[in-house]
Amino acid sequence: MSLLVVGLSHRSAPVSVLERAALEADARTKLLQDTLAAEPATEAAVLATCNRIELYADVDKFHAGVAELSTLLAQHSGVGLDELTPYLYVHYEDRAVHHLFSVACGLDSMVVGEGQILGQIKDALALGQELHTAGRLLNDLFQQSLRVGKRAHSETGIDRAGQSLVTFGLEQLADGAEVTEWAAGKRALVIGAGSMSSLAAATLVRAGVAEVVVANRTRARADRLVEILGQGGRSAARAVPMAAVPDELTRADVVVSCTGATGLVLSAEAVAKALGVEFDVAEKAPGAPASTAPVEALDQHAAWVENGSATDAAQDRAVRRVPVRAVADAAPARMHLLDLAMPRDIDGAAHRVEGVRLVDIESLAEASADAPMAADVDLVRTIVADEVAAFGAAQRAAHITPTVVALRTMAADVVAGEIARLDGRLPDLDEKQRAEITQTVRRVVDKLLHAPTVRVKQLASEPGGAGYADALRELFDLDPQTVAAVSRADLNDPNRGRS
Repeated sequence: MSLLVVGLSHRSAPVSVLERAALEADARTKLLQDTLAAEPATEAAVLATCNRIELYADVDKFHAGVAELSTLLAQHSGVGLDELTPYLYVHYEDRAVHHLFSVACGLDSMVVGEGQILGQIKDALALGQELHTAGRLLNDLFQQSLRVGKRAHSETGIDRAGQSLVTFGLEQLADGAEVTEWAAGKRALVIGAGSMSSLAAATLVRAGVAEVVVANRTRARADRLVEILGQGGRSAARAVPMAAVPDELTRADVVVSCTGATGLVLSAEAVAKALGVEFDVAEKAPGAPASTAPVEALDQHAAWVENGSATDAAQDRAVRRVPVRAVADAAPARMHLLDLAMPRDIDGAAHRVEGVRLVDIESLAEASADAPMAADVDLVRTIVADEVAAFGAAQRAAHITPTVVALRTMAADVVAGEIARLDGRLPDLDEKQRAEITQTVRRVVDKLLHAPTVRVKQLASEPGGAGYADALRELFDLDPQTVAAVSRADLNDPNRGRS
């Protein structure tokens, strides 16, 4: 079996394709189940973040695996295979390991060095374990990637090379000013109470905003976040229902949105109305329908989250296909919008509203492309290369271990059989004599097997060493069922993989 990853990310696909291919929780579950049901795959895990969708699998056929995984990604993302294929990348065996380790270290992130990806990898592993789609290989791979990511952050200064998307986004909104100076005294509205929104709210509090208002479809989650924010006592914090967003928008200086909605949460018209300025709907992308009215859009937010209306989402994405980037008006911006959602929450046309500065995933990608790289990145790359080599060696060595165990088991059975025959021929041996003879025979067998088994493990851990297990089975005529039984026992060990 061999490791294969097929995916797309901000490096290979435009934001318009990424947001259309975004996988909701139910889609991820079904994708994993269907992947495991496909003939080439025996294990599967999906890593889906705001800027990447990757399907990992243990496959027995490379070309068939690539075709099947690509087809499944297209089916479950809703993007046609012909359209999706040009943006897909494929990594195999050691290259697949190198890719995930690089992702875990933040080297492949939109903002180099950000640490949020570790939590997302952990979630991907947890889902695979919960659905029993992650077996020996993917459990080992994802657990090791978490350790590699933590090592990179603890042993190098990769954190100085980049920040979280939240921090980077706020820096873009501040447009060159210190975030703490820019944020001081501002009123902030945070839409959503998930992990990204919570991080944004906490970052705003640390930056010194005067007030943070949290709006979320589930009020209890908003209340919980407000309770946590209030423990620091640095900023006022309160929770409001989604229906209160239009009113809160009129008082907000900064708006951060990151929800699970599949349609727009804030339309350009809603933003313009909150600022009391005119906005011409005709300025939208040619042929795009008008956005939903402000209150209606927010009311529909819950329905989008619950039902994932494909029709509404497709219409809203048509509205969002406009050039989106951070735009600073001649006059200072009156409202700063940070959209961290994928698909996007805020109408891209909002950047044309007078007095608005909008930063979203697309503009962050543009800005991060020019961000300076720290020297520590080279150190992280060295760590990744070393860890990939170590992981490959460990996997190859583990592949031969069941065969070595089966060989030693066979040898022990031969010794036991011969001692039993000796008992029949020399029944008058006393216990001391019998024990000495038994120990001597065992020592002889152990010494004969020691050098070959140690050497075969060393050879198997080297590149191209997979064939040594097959050779050992052939030379000693080992029963394949015995080897398979050892493998199953190792896989079912409850202590396996704990760190």
